[in-house]
Amino acid sequence: MACFLVPTTEAIVTTVIKKIADKKGSDNIFIKKMNWLNTMLWGGSALLAFEHVWHGEVTPWFPFLTAASNAEDAAEMLHEMSTSGVAMAILVTLAWVVMVLVAQAISKKKAPASAKAKA
Repeated sequence: MACFLVPTTEAIVTTVIKKIADKKGSDNIFIKKMNWLNTMLWGGSALLAFEHVWHGEVTPWFPFLTAASNAEDAAEMLHEMSTSGVAMAILVTLAWVVMVLVAQAISKKKAPASAKAKA
């Protein structure tokens, strides 16, 4: 129903954080790789939104979310957002953290190897 709104909100927040950090010139490895997270969140959210439009759960007229038209459906929608939406956002963020840590470990392994090759 509206589970895609949670990762979309996270994507908005992380995009703003990345833009602010870029202006300040942050050297944090996670800030530098935040484009990966943003791409994953925006892409996943777009696919989920398309799927919800395809199934008629999102409409181009008010209230946009069909579940928001009555209280019983709205309660179910909020439950889905707080369970599925939050779980998806956490899972994507954890996958990104693992990706950044693996990329950092690989780059640290390559750095000493390239230094030995030059010597």
